[in-house]
Amino acid sequence: MGRIRKTGGFLPPKPSLRAAVDDLGWLLDRGYAPGSSLKLVGDRHDLLKRQRVAIARCACADADHQARRRRMVESSEVRGREVWLDGYNVLTTVEAALAGGVVLGARDGCRRDMASMHGSYRKVAETRPALERIGRVLDRLGPSECIWYLDRPVSNSGRLRAIILEVTRAAGWPWHVELVADPDPILAESEAIVVTADSVILDRCGHWLNLARMVVEAEVPEAWLITL
Repeated sequence: MGRIRKTGGFLPPKPSLRAAVDDLGWLLDRGYAPGSSLKLVGDRHDLLKRQRVAIARCACADADHQARRRRMVESSEVRGREVWLDGYNVLTTVEAALAGGVVLGARDGCRRDMASMHGSYRKVAETRPALERIGRVLDRLGPSECIWYLDRPVSNSGRLRAIILEVTRAAGWPWHVELVADPDPILAESEAIVVTADSVILDRCGHWLNLARMVVEAEVPEAWLITL
């Protein structure tokens, strides 16, 4: 049914991964490079490739965590304002939750999936349900307009744009979809409320909304959540 499945043997006991996240955060706090820090921690804890991906997506320096928290807007602050979405970032997380895949609870409070984009996107059974659930939450928040940004170089972005527009026309939501070469700098410099869990954007944008977490908690309470 879905693109992401539960698989046995993915995770060691949670204390092992949590210790690895602690170690990685300690190194990041002291200015060590993320890549070399991840290798050091992964080797020390004898982690598999996917486990290293998990701890990399969950750990962050304390200063980054605090800065992100200061710039995060609450749901009550959204009404009447523009919201710009990092399209693939939020969509794949909700898709993963619906498909029974791992959803990571990161140290900064974000929810992140384990999917990796390698230049292509494939529509799955969860795509439309995920968009509908995202839409229901946004509709309750009442933004004046939502602009979805999709990476034009990713194959099937045009097809996903058409699906998003079909969903929004049916529901009457104020959504628009833009295909751009790289959404990251656009979102990082936006004065609108940004929806993403991408740490590169989170550390540069003005204000952001933790929408994926809100959608998973409200619309997919049965999601397989691993909090590290």
